[in-house]
Amino acid sequence: MKYVYLMKERKSSVQINAERMDPMKAVQVTGYGDVDKLEVRDVPVPEPGAGELLIKVKACAINNTEIWMREGAYGTGGKSGWKPEGVNFPRTPGSDITGEVVKTGEEVDESMQGNSVVLYPLTSDAEEGTEHYADDMSFIGSEYDGGYAEYVVWPAELCFPMPLADYTESAVFSVSGLTAWHMVEQIQAKPGETVMVTGANGGVGSLNVQIAANVFGARVIAIVGDLSEEQRMKELGASHVLSYKSENLAEEILEVNGGSIDSVLDVVGDALFATSLHVMKKGGKFCISGSAGGQKTNLDFRTVYLKHITMYGSVLGTRKEFKQMLKAIAEGKIRPVIDKTFPLEKAGEAQAYFKEKGKFGKIVLLPETEE
Repeated sequence: MKYVYLMKERKSSVQINAERMDPMKAVQVTGYGDVDKLEVRDVPVPEPGAGELLIKVKACAINNTEIWMREGAYGTGGKSGWKPEGVNFPRTPGSDITGEVVKTGEEVDESMQGNSVVLYPLTSDAEEGTEHYADDMSFIGSEYDGGYAEYVVWPAELCFPMPLADYTESAVFSVSGLTAWHMVEQIQAKPGETVMVTGANGGVGSLNVQIAANVFGARVIAIVGDLSEEQRMKELGASHVLSYKSENLAEEILEVNGGSIDSVLDVVGDALFATSLHVMKKGGKFCISGSAGGQKTNLDFRTVYLKHITMYGSVLGTRKEFKQMLKAIAEGKIRPVIDKTFPLEKAGEAQAYFKEKGKFGKIVLLPETEE
């Protein structure tokens, strides 16, 4: 990706344009900690460099990733973001971004101005197919300022036409959808197979259900907390909906499926890990991309090798997968699931709400910029 070097090496747009750009509102993380580390500030509008676009943000969905970045949850010894050296504060978070192109930098066709776009959320110099886990992978909202703002700059080659006409609806897929798509690709879900999806009512989980069922043709068992969501989960493509609160969850999974399942798509972690391994068939596949129910677990390796279980760690995905996902959305195979929207100024309240249980779908920030 030829624009990575330019994005990384140029000075902060705030430093470059402080004297000549009108201010915009942005929510910035000032350091590691709780939501009190989020501050609404007036900062200069960034200027697009060569190969970049200036985008007026219309919607930015919330993900676990920017919360964990603020909390320093990606660190192992100290606090860090996606990279071990940590986050350069203040940082504007937000990676699920849609908006309107309002200015083009040099080397960009001016005809892109006025286009409605959705942003592929990372840069990398790696070969296509490995860009999402390359050493130089850098993430918008962590290594670059993101979408909790009225404007953002991003490489033109990483901005794609929105799959839906609505900005808010198109904003819920970039990170969650890409992550979900890559998870289903990794387990190589097939028609006739049964896939169990944990956290199925959440942002990634609800997309795991749709992608596995409606794109790859698998039979899906959705695991949620509240069974009042059963009908909505079935509308998304789930064949069966069960509650993790059941004292006999493993037995219920085996009963509704008529035996062991083929694969698990997990965003919960410890809380359902033992159950997942128990209900998988020999040769089953387990893919994890989150740990909302516990980041550490006890594992008896005998379960893994005696059952020939393949385990995958997964986050984000490739540009090719991103384009495949956008096509499936435009074709109506995947649809947006939105729980609630918040104005930009209430980003802290929105993040706190995001962490509450019982939500169904994505939380979206709306900058409400003046025309």
